[in-house]
This record gives sequence, structure tokens and C-alpha cells, in this order.
Amino acid sequence: MSALLEVDGLSKRFGGLRAVQALSFTVHEGAILGLIGPNGAGKSTVFNLINGVFAPDEGRVVFGGEDVTGKQPYFVARRGLARTHQIVQPLTNMTVLENCTVGACFGRENLALGRARETAREAAVLVGLEDRLDTMASQLTIAGKKRLELARALAARPRLLLLDEVLAGLNPTEVERMIGIIRAIRARGISILMIEHLMQAIMSLSDHIVVLNSGAKLAEGLPAEVANDPAVIEAYLGDPDLAAKLRAA
Repeated sequence: MSALLEVDGLSKRFGGLRAVQALSFTVHEGAILGLIGPNGAGKSTVFNLINGVFAPDEGRVVFGGEDVTGKQPYFVARRGLARTHQIVQPLTNMTVLENCTVGACFGRENLALGRARETAREAAVLVGLEDRLDTMASQLTIAGKKRLELARALAARPRLLLLDEVLAGLNPTEVERMIGIIRAIRARGISILMIEHLMQAIMSLSDHIVVLNSGAKLAEGLPAEVANDPAVIEAYLGDPDLAAKLRAA
């Protein structure tokens, strides 16, 4: 598989805090890469560096063969990179369809309004919101808002999708449904880079795992290799539940 996203030596400081330290990894075409680590490890900062919310102090981000380091989020979105957020950010005064239409209008294909609405409907159907198209985003449940966030990103027709804890706050039934949606997205050829704390879910979904700790790469490899890495297990020992799930994954 060819490289779609190359993160090369990324570093970022906020005052005296080293949030990300000399981080490198690659996401290949059609693959799912899981980014895991204890709370505060720097995972969301990595997403913000990739999609242009922050400019790195050092290092490069290469997407689709183009250096996009420090480019604005709209620039990166037009190249085919979309993301969801850990704290959902729906446009609450708009309907589900209107939210998704915004994603389509400002995505990779820069669609006109009519075609954008068609693409928005397709994205809503894929995540199971076809019966909520006229519902105001503010009226959705947490699970519904998570799916809306995902649909809006999908409507942008991305080549790479960044998922920031898309399973957080969902009950077991909702988690299983979202896992099915993620697999369906991957089956369409969209590459995925995902942050997740549900270890069994991310271990089963990912082709490859990168583990962060204090902003630096602690381990990298196949899910089974990472789950049995003593350094990874030690990093999670401050949270016994997560450590146990790593061992069981």
C-alpha cells in the first residue's frame, strides 16, 4: 500500500510543555491506523497539527504527496482530509441535512449547493440518519450527534478521515453500531486515523497501532504486538481498567 499521510518528526510546545515530541508515522491508502495513549499523551494535539489548527515547531506533514505543514484547515480539507472532534460540534441551529450540506460544500470537491445536498443525503444514510434529515441538530441524542459529526465529515468526500474518540459516551449497542459504520467507511476505500480509549474496539478495527506517552512515540506495531508490549502496559498502569483491557484485547 502507498503512503497517504506521512508525519515526519512533528514537535509542538505550549510554553514549557512539550505536547508532541519528534513524532513520525505513516497512514497507508485504505488502512486504519489507531493512535492510543493515556490521557494527556498528546493525541488530539497531533490531530490539530495534521489538519492545520496548530503549526508545528518542527517536522512536516505530507498528505497525498504534498507538504501541507502548517496549512490552514480549509486548505487541508480541500485536499481531502476531514475530521471529527472529541467534543461534538454540530451547527445546532441547522438541520441534519443542512449540517451535512455544509461539509459537502466546503470539502474536497467544492460542490455546488444542489450536488452538495445529494452528497449530504448519501452521507446521512451511511451513518443511519436518513430518518432525521429534517431534525434540528440540537434535538439529537449524544449518539445521534456523534453520527452527525461523522456524516458531516464524510460529506466532504475525504481521502483520509481523522476520528477523535468517536465511540466515547456511547452505550454498548451504539458502540457496535458505530464500529459497523467505521468498517463500512473503510470498505469504501477511505483511510482512517483514529484516537480511541475503547481498547477492544480500536484493537479490532486497526491494521496498525501507534502509542503515545507524554507526547512521544512509545510503541508502534500490529495490534497484538502493541497489546503485549511491556512498556505500553506500564504506561497504562495508572489506569487499571485500561491496562486490563490492553491485556485482554
